[in-house]
Amino acid sequence: MLTERQLHILQAIVDGFIRSAQPVGSRQLSKLETVPFSAATIRNDMADLEELGLLEKTHTSSGRVPSEKGYRFYVDHLLRTRSLEGNDLERIRSIFDDRLLETELIIRKTADILSELTSYTSILLGPDVGQHKVKRFQIIPLSDDYAVAIIVTDGGHVEHRNFHIPEDIHPSDIERMVNILNEHLVGVPLHDIDRRMQTEISGIFRRHVGRYGDLFRSFRESLSTTNEEERLFFGGRMNMLTQPEFNDPEKARQVMHYMEDEPLAALLFDLGADGIHIRIGSENGHLAMEDCSVITASYTAGEGRKGAIAIVGPTRMDYARVVSVLDYMSRGLSRELGRHLK
Repeated sequence: MLTERQLHILQAIVDGFIRSAQPVGSRQLSKLETVPFSAATIRNDMADLEELGLLEKTHTSSGRVPSEKGYRFYVDHLLRTRSLEGNDLERIRSIFDDRLLETELIIRKTADILSELTSYTSILLGPDVGQHKVKRFQIIPLSDDYAVAIIVTDGGHVEHRNFHIPEDIHPSDIERMVNILNEHLVGVPLHDIDRRMQTEISGIFRRHVGRYGDLFRSFRESLSTTNEEERLFFGGRMNMLTQPEFNDPEKARQVMHYMEDEPLAALLFDLGADGIHIRIGSENGHLAMEDCSVITASYTAGEGRKGAIAIVGPTRMDYARVVSVLDYMSRGLSRELGRHLK
C-alpha cells in the first residue's frame, strides 16, 4: 500500500517523464511547486518505489523512469483525463462537416486527424460491412480487357472490384449484366451476395448474357477478394519514428514491420470489448510492441455494426490526452455514423 506522498511522487515522476523523455531526479522534483517535499524525502520514497518495481534506474542518470508496472499502476489509479480545448474540438468536428461523405471517407479522415492530434499512429478498424445491403451496382470499363464493378451500400460504403472481361463480350452484355444485378441484388446483404450469385444470378446470366460462363466466373471471383485487412485505415504511420524511444534503428525497424503487417495490426482490436482499454508493453503480446502502449476504443455504426480505434505510441505515451481524445472521438463517430446510416 503506497502512502499519499509516494502516490504524489510517483505521479509527478510519470508526468515528468512523459513530458521530457528524460529520467526524473529528486532534486528536480523538489523544485516543483506541486511537490512540497525535500530532495532527501523524495530520494527515500523513490528508492522504495524502485524496490516495489514501479520505478527503474537508468544507466546514464541518477534519475528514475517508470517501469511497465509503474505505468500500469499510474493508468489504473492515478490517471486524470482532461477536457479538450477549443482547437481540438474544432478539428474533430471538422470530420463531420460534410454530411455527404461516404462512411469510408469519414473513417479515413478520422484516422488522419487522430494522428495529428496525438502525434502517434492511429489505426481504425472499419465496421463489418457484411450486413450492409446493396443500394446499387455500376460497372465502368477500364480497357478492352478490364472493368471495375462499383457496389454502393445503404451504409454509405463503396466497394471497387476490378475484373477481367473475356474476349467477344459486347457492351450490351455488360449493360444487361448491370440491369440483372440491380434488379435482383439491391437490398441483399453483402455477405449473402455470393450465395445469391450461385443459386439465382447464374441462371439469369445464362439466359440473358452472351458467353455468360467466363464473364460470370470472372465477376464472381472479384467479389470474393474482400478480407479483414481491407477494413484497416492508418494515420501517421511514420509518427513512431519521431519518438526518442525509437532512435535505435532495430527497435524502429521492428515497430514499422509490425505496422506494415496488416493481419498483425488487426490483432490489436477486440471488438467484444466496449469502452477504453489500455495495453502497455508486454501486455501487447508481441516482441515488436514491448516498448509501445496501445489504447483502443470501440464505436458503433448503426444496426449493431461495430468498429474500433487504436492509438499506438511509446509506453511514455501522454495517456491522459490520448484517452480524452479517443473517448470524445469514439462517441462522436458513433453518433455521426448512426445519423449517416439513417
